[in-house]
Amino acid sequence: MHRARTRIPHPLHTRAASALLAGLLAAPLSLTAAPAAAAPSPTAETAEASVADERLTVDLSTDTGAFHGGASGSLYGLYGPGVPSANIIEGMGVRTVSSKGQDGAQHPGSDALEVVAPLADATGGDIYIRATDYYRGFPYQWPGDTPDERLDGYMEVMETQLDQISRLDPEYRERLVFEPFNEPEGNMFGTGEWSYDGTSWLDDPDDYFRAWDRAYAMAKEKVPGLRVAGPNTSILYDQVKGFMEHTVEADTVPDIITWHELSHPQNIRDSVARYRQWEEEVFAGTGHEGTALPVNLNEYAFNYHTSVPGQMVQWVSAIEESKVDAMMAFWNMNGNLSDSAVEANRGNGQWWLFNSYSRMTGHTVEVTPPRPGENYTLQGVASLDPDRSRATALFGGSDGAARVEFTGVPEDVFGGAVHAWVREIPWTGQLGDSGPPRLLSEEALEVEDGSVAFDFGDALPGLKESSAYEVVLTPAGGDGSRQTPPNLWEGSFEAEDAEYTGGGYSLNGPEGSPDDVSKFYTSGGYNVGGLRTGSDGVLDFTVDVPEDGTYDLSVFANSRYLDDLVADQGPTNVFLRVDGEAEQELFLPLGYKWVVWDHTRTTVELEKGEHTISLAAQSLDGSGETRGDAIIDRITLELPGPEAATSVYEAETAELDGAAPVFGGDAAKASGSGAVRVRHGESVTFWVHSERDAESLLDVHTLGGGTADVEVNGVPALPTGDSPSSAAVALSGGINKVTVTGAGGAPLIDRIGVTPGGEELSAATYQAEGARAAGEAHTAELSLADGGAAVDGIGGDPGNGNTLTFDVEAPHAGTFAVRIRYANPATSAASHYNPNPMARRADVSVNGGQERPVLFPPSFHENNFWELTVPMELEEGTNTIAFSSEEQPNFDGETYASDTWPDYLLRSPYAPVIDAVTVSEYTSGRLDRS
Repeated sequence: MHRARTRIPHPLHTRAASALLAGLLAAPLSLTAAPAAAAPSPTAETAEASVADERLTVDLSTDTGAFHGGASGSLYGLYGPGVPSANIIEGMGVRTVSSKGQDGAQHPGSDALEVVAPLADATGGDIYIRATDYYRGFPYQWPGDTPDERLDGYMEVMETQLDQISRLDPEYRERLVFEPFNEPEGNMFGTGEWSYDGTSWLDDPDDYFRAWDRAYAMAKEKVPGLRVAGPNTSILYDQVKGFMEHTVEADTVPDIITWHELSHPQNIRDSVARYRQWEEEVFAGTGHEGTALPVNLNEYAFNYHTSVPGQMVQWVSAIEESKVDAMMAFWNMNGNLSDSAVEANRGNGQWWLFNSYSRMTGHTVEVTPPRPGENYTLQGVASLDPDRSRATALFGGSDGAARVEFTGVPEDVFGGAVHAWVREIPWTGQLGDSGPPRLLSEEALEVEDGSVAFDFGDALPGLKESSAYEVVLTPAGGDGSRQTPPNLWEGSFEAEDAEYTGGGYSLNGPEGSPDDVSKFYTSGGYNVGGLRTGSDGVLDFTVDVPEDGTYDLSVFANSRYLDDLVADQGPTNVFLRVDGEAEQELFLPLGYKWVVWDHTRTTVELEKGEHTISLAAQSLDGSGETRGDAIIDRITLELPGPEAATSVYEAETAELDGAAPVFGGDAAKASGSGAVRVRHGESVTFWVHSERDAESLLDVHTLGGGTADVEVNGVPALPTGDSPSSAAVALSGGINKVTVTGAGGAPLIDRIGVTPGGEELSAATYQAEGARAAGEAHTAELSLADGGAAVDGIGGDPGNGNTLTFDVEAPHAGTFAVRIRYANPATSAASHYNPNPMARRADVSVNGGQERPVLFPPSFHENNFWELTVPMELEEGTNTIAFSSEEQPNFDGETYASDTWPDYLLRSPYAPVIDAVTVSEYTSGRLDRS
């Protein structure tokens, strides 16, 4: 029998919200069923709606205000420098992040003054300091035997935090916002054990108001110009109006109004409108009359929504329509931008949704969905930038057929025809790396009576409720080449519909749904268990494919990293076979909780027709067996087209800095609809995906007119001239920033192409067990390490001497891509619903030079290896690369978290387990313009 899998309900971040949604938070159900049983897969009511029933209209003749971009925020989204990477932060357009007070105990990492520079440098965004999160627990465990002792002690904590802020460089200090209290009605000024005096401020506000005034005055005195945010309630209570009335009278009006919207998307529109009405009434006849304070809804969305583009686009549309800032809630692990980032430098489908959203420019326009104000239906957001001759719409939230129509298409911007790209942003799981949005169609369309329309489920594939969709319009341009969709065919097959033989089967669910948003989104609503240590189970999927070919196969699966059976090996191994043959061993991904999804990719050879694809717990010859415990959501199959290997990124749809798009004329021969002219200092930026840390061929297509410089992740890669230029470049796994900057004349940039593979770059791999280990650093046998061994024990107490040093060769002096294959099993004790896997820090030095701190995100097990590319400057010939570590001190440079908070592991003193380093040339391109 399957072991009982009792999953703890995911509690909400507020007791008020818990009460509000008490009926939605039932514990997940785990059923034991007959092996051949199939779950009753829920289907959306709109699945068979006609195009006429599902109509979303984008009116380009309207102007609803300048594009704001406020939805790109995250609670506890950053862990520290490099986790996530600058590419992830900038490419997502992150505007606001809330983090704990510096050196606090709420969670490991995410200390506010350590993440302000990464955010400010990447996007110029703001860090909100959640001062109360200096304490552990929720409600906050502030010490003191009397109300006054508690409050006075907290004021001392705030004073220390403000003194620390005052010592920052002004460029970073001005990017900080101070939150004196968080959810005061359920914490410090609520009714619980850890409250001020057991009285909620919602009933009697005097104590809270006095504390607010005191904290506000201290912040303004200690750090003049520091912005203060509040009241930071769990919902927009009616009593917030009274709070505003008090702050006007006391002259302590917050600079930014904050509350949490742990509700549903439409509630954002309603709450913001209600607050604006209060603001108008309260400020009337005062010195604040006519003021509209900035609003930040600094927690929004639930587990069911985060990571799912089709769900999140509904929140984005409401937030953008309301012209406020907002932060996705923190339900799981910190440092991954609320389930947007994967590892350090990868993005899932949600990241690509926000990448598309953050690249909107100009002004927003009116979008009329088929059911305005109704949650979990087709919703959207759209913008028009007349200066760039570009309109963009993002939408999603329903299944099946739909018509998306652009009306009021301005002739003075687009002419009589438009060039349209239609792309899908699919769900790839919380931890699933995703490529860029998938092209569904690229075509030129005549504008008829000011309108163009797109029919999904007819000329285009039907909508998927888990996916978001992007339509980009530009002028039709010339007659250049167009892209074709990368896949000739794709299919998805649910585990609950597959046939299971053997023992231990479990049908798990229903998982998350609109009626149970605390649980995680799962394709079809159910998943299957049974493949685990000691099992003889086989899960058979019946698939039918349209033609012979090599198919990409993905298994969406999960193994909880702290589960007893998983702790032995790490990734759970299973045996994949096609029609009982062609067996291959797969290692399924780990996750920080059950029912968070990632996918393992492989390829299979299939002939046209029906096949059985099996996942088995034992190999065919009996020599191998599963170790671990996995649950399976589904498998997907894709048949790539002949041009799928090369990803094409058009300049006219990329990010522009001073550069101008050109349609027709000199750009008539450009691919897509046109090209971009870049004069000296102007640039165009492409966000490029690479599946691996590896070499790719980068082609920059130009149409003459001058020269430009090309950088890949900030490193010069190649110049361009009057003809296409290409070079082999070392890309980082995940998101790469490719910037083309005008150098001479005014070249026209058409597009870039990226093709994985090649052997132009000199590269050599060095195994850690062959490097020089000192002190207690030692070789550890690990089955999934290269060669079965890696080095552990690097770091420890201050001055430990536990180091690892590689001797590596460089064919010439310059910048090299150093790929570090590592594992990081570090984890801290869970705090309420957060599992707290931890980053580890290595101090890396080259040739005995200055140490460079590098953070490595958690890989969840010592036997689960990831790669992280770090650019390093090497000399020609032999170089040394040394790894060391010790606990990083607190902000004062003298004290340590392990002394301040001895009961909690907050900063790891160890470097990750190191398996190998690969030293690769960065580029084959010549960097002169001769």
